This record gives sequence, C-alpha cells and structure tokens, in this order.
Amino acid sequence: MTIKLIAIGKTDNKQLIALIDDYKKRLGFYIKFSVEIIPDLKNSKNLSQSLQKQKEGELILKKLNTTDSLILLDEHGKQFDSIHFSSYLQKHMNSGIKQLVFVIGGPYGFSEAIYAKANGKISLSKMTFSHQMIRLFFIEQLYRGFTILKNEPYHHR
Repeated sequence: MTIKLIAIGKTDNKQLIALIDDYKKRLGFYIKFSVEIIPDLKNSKNLSQSLQKQKEGELILKKLNTTDSLILLDEHGKQFDSIHFSSYLQKHMNSGIKQLVFVIGGPYGFSEAIYAKANGKISLSKMTFSHQMIRLFFIEQLYRGFTILKNEPYHHR
C-alpha cells in the first residue's frame, strides 16, 4: 500500500517546509508516501464559496485513481488518539487497497462530489488550524502511527 496526501495551496513558511520534509523522509522507512499540492485557484476572490469548492473538487478528483481509498481531513470526521489511528492505518494496510489518499481541502472545505467519493472522514482536532499546519500535524501523526505499529520508542505509551 502507498499513502498520498493531497492538499490545496502551497506552504510558504520555510520552517514548516523543513519540518514536513523531515517527517516525509522519516515516513519513507515505513511506507511509500507522497504529497501532491494543488495550487490555489486563480481569481478565487471572484468566486463564491460554493463555486470555489466545486472547482477545487474537480482538481482533487483528477488526482485520484478509481481504486484509491479516499479519506477526508474534515472537522466533522472521526477523531482518534494516536494508538487508535495506528490501528486504523493497519486495518487499511490489511484490506489490500493499493493507495490510501488523504485530502486537506481548501479554505471552505469540500464539494459535494468529494464528499460523495470519500470512503471516510477524520478530524485531527476540534480546534481550527491553518491548512499549512495541518499538513505538518497529519504527517507527524502518520509517522507516529507507523512507529507505534513497529513498537518503536518514538511514541511513549
């Protein structure tokens, strides 16, 4: 199985980029992992929230394969502690899917087409974080999940 993270909009903060790259590198010891960034829409200030979500949704759908299992990082999704998230990852690996795709949407969330295509939703917190910070938090939790599965000391129980 491979894991892909799709996110809308680039990250400008060099410190965040360095931290994200560090965890991406660490994840490579456990699983094939990639990040795809969909550029912010041009002239988004001229679009309604609904139209922006629709256009972002179309761009996300183009990045998916028909066999992908799609999980949305969504404020209304299921919340896990790190140990249960590692079990969630293990269940997906055991299921035989080829690619597990997590998506961080744009500023207004996801289009109805994306919700219809999704196989699940996860919330990282009840708090609101910037989309750039969520990338780091999520990738760190992926890494933590794999260290838990391998019974390595990164996560202290």
